[in-house]
Amino acid sequence: MSFVKVTSLLLLIFVIQCNGMPRFANYIQDHMVLQRAPQRAVVWGYGDPEKLTILKLNNKIYTTISDAKSMNEQDESIWSITLNPVYDEGPFDIHVSQPLTNGTLVTITIHDVLFGDVWICSGQSNMQLTVSLIYNATEEIANTDKYPKIRVFTAADESSTTPIEDLRGIRLNWSVASPKNIGGPDWNYMSAVCWLYGRMTHVALGGRPIGLIATTVGGTPIELWMPPKALQDCEIPTDIDVIVKPFYSSSIEIPYNHSSLFNAMIYPFMRTVIYGVIWYQGEANRDYNTDKYACSFSKLIQYWRQMWHERTDAITDIQFPFGFVQLSTFANNSKFIGSYPAIRWHQTFDIGYVPNSVVPKVFMAVTLDLRDDPNGDHPRYKHDVGYRLSRSGLAIAYNQQIEFQGPIVQSVTYSIDSRIVNITYTAVSNIEVRNPNGFEVCCQGNKCSNDSSWIPVTISSKIALTITLTISSSCIGQQLYGLRYLWRETPCPFKQAAIYSYTDSNLPSPPYFKLFQTDKEDLKNNFFI
Repeated sequence: MSFVKVTSLLLLIFVIQCNGMPRFANYIQDHMVLQRAPQRAVVWGYGDPEKLTILKLNNKIYTTISDAKSMNEQDESIWSITLNPVYDEGPFDIHVSQPLTNGTLVTITIHDVLFGDVWICSGQSNMQLTVSLIYNATEEIANTDKYPKIRVFTAADESSTTPIEDLRGIRLNWSVASPKNIGGPDWNYMSAVCWLYGRMTHVALGGRPIGLIATTVGGTPIELWMPPKALQDCEIPTDIDVIVKPFYSSSIEIPYNHSSLFNAMIYPFMRTVIYGVIWYQGEANRDYNTDKYACSFSKLIQYWRQMWHERTDAITDIQFPFGFVQLSTFANNSKFIGSYPAIRWHQTFDIGYVPNSVVPKVFMAVTLDLRDDPNGDHPRYKHDVGYRLSRSGLAIAYNQQIEFQGPIVQSVTYSIDSRIVNITYTAVSNIEVRNPNGFEVCCQGNKCSNDSSWIPVTISSKIALTITLTISSSCIGQQLYGLRYLWRETPCPFKQAAIYSYTDSNLPSPPYFKLFQTDKEDLKNNFFI
């Protein structure tokens, strides 16, 4: 190549760089899913300030002017275009054009874009755990080619002391579901709970396109994912560093600041319109702000919803569906109590079940019966998790009239001079008593804050939706202070909890806790420390 041609080529490259080539945001890519109608999707990216930006989609043309203010060190400004509601699933190509200062019109394109429902999947290692590590992984991975309308994306682990507009790292670009990307490297991609929830939802919705965005970091407490305002509402300091030890190495310690994962791995997605979020986290709070978890979780949901609503110009539903997995198991025996029971209770905002009136449009999967020795707090039975969570999501997020939860306690009655306690359930048409164990009572007054004061009681009979517990003679004639159910870190063998739905044997009743005392605030505080 001649010197003149080389010089001209370098000059052209220099001119193009100086004139600010337009580009899409890092996660606006080929094969992605944008939110379907009736919501309006947002497409955004970067370019020169105050430039006419033209978007073409399916013979429709949209225009905007990029922001006057530069947003990064490259002096790029943000352009953002809100589409009309798109009812056709596609696929489509999206073309965006901007003029350079020299008059050249530059067009960039993303291909094979579908319109469907976009779900964020976040949390710690149980959400990060990949399809490759679950039971029946080989069969699950082999069948992924059957679902080309499910698209997946995985963000890389990043943190920031301040909110950032775009992702700093990506593990898996937007991809069509296939054995290669669903069965990717262990702990990298793809999240098993995210995938299974999405696959089961996709099938139940008749093949509707589903976009799954996994943004997770193992070993992380909830405080790292909370916006500063949420921390302040719960009286948690905002400037605290937390040392996280990755589950895959006992010798590595990584410092994270409160809100740092929200800033780098959630906030960047808040310019895109989503349908909902699923969340699997809580293990790392078993010895960190455990008593504040009900506040932390409710405020995380509140502020994520509020900020997503605001940053998408009120398009994302301010009460978008938020699903979570109630903590599973850890210890390989059923004797240890620990703080898991308290976190499970706090995950329901101290009500015991969801949905409830504290935080609307929240759904969950109960998983404390999925013990998997010797795998501790990473049980491999994720198909059950996906099934239970997707059933709840179909009912709460999509308003399907289906059975989606196990039996919920409706009432508890007992007489002080009797040996029996009657518990009546609701939310199901009938209950299955799979074994008689799992309930405990305490009649030792303030001593009930000591776990050794609780006495096991067994189910002696069942009539319709009511079970009867027979209590120890040592409590007859004494005031019962409390009743609890499955109040252990690992309360039962695999799928051997006491109470399940009779019509869906894979839907267990959630753990339960009740104080009978009318003046019970001090006693309650002793339980949840």
